Amino acid sequence: MPILARAMFGLVNWAARKGLAETSALPTHSAAAGRKARRTGVRGETYAYWYLRRNGYIMIARNFTYRGVKGEIDLVGYDGETLAFVEVKTRTSTSDEFGSPEDAVTAGKQRHLSQMARLFVREYRASGAPYRFDILAIEAPPGQRPVVRLHKGAFAAQ
Repeated sequence: MPILARAMFGLVNWAARKGLAETSALPTHSAAAGRKARRTGVRGETYAYWYLRRNGYIMIARNFTYRGVKGEIDLVGYDGETLAFVEVKTRTSTSDEFGSPEDAVTAGKQRHLSQMARLFVREYRASGAPYRFDILAIEAPPGQRPVVRLHKGAFAAQ
């Protein structure tokens, strides 16, 4: 396990000891709520990046987009010889209103991620490498350290 990845994850994990969301009161209008959700998502992706690095992934892309196609792949990296396309889902609410982070990766989202993965493989000429789709779920209620669940091979290409 690389020393840098362990050290960086230690710092990120320490910074997240009281959760990933902002501690300010809930915003009153939807634009502010959207900005707050995006910041929480970025914090979750940063946490996920260093978590995966600490666990031996070699990251090669972050927030991969393809021209003319809406959406992105959060993280792309090698786990050994396997290319892993990682979807990161972060939840800060403890209520069951939105379900678990894993529930947010619907069949439609899986189809879209499969399409984006095919574009990535074609763009970077990585057609010989085996690949899979992982989901990294982060639950980070305010005031608590994040709980991470990594689901390797969470779904098949569609």
